Amino acid sequence: MISTESLTKYIQQRMPDASVSVTDRTGTMDHFSIRVISDTFKGKNLLDRHRLVYEALAEPMKDGRIHALEIKADTKDGA
Repeated sequence: MISTESLTKYIQQRMPDASVSVTDRTGTMDHFSIRVISDTFKGKNLLDRHRLVYEALAEPMKDGRIHALEIKADTKDGA
């Protein structure tokens, strides 16, 4: 189990300007919907944006604290 605050911290360590919104989709604290808004995504396609988010969350993904993740990744201009 991982808190939404911890997920936000993982993202912001990689993308300090990120605005992060996390929703627990099932009430089990391991299935999340996450929205990240960051200028880090400028010039990147959808796949590359998702890769950046997965890289930021690599540790909790590997140890099983995150079982499922739905990602929305936008720039500040596109939000």
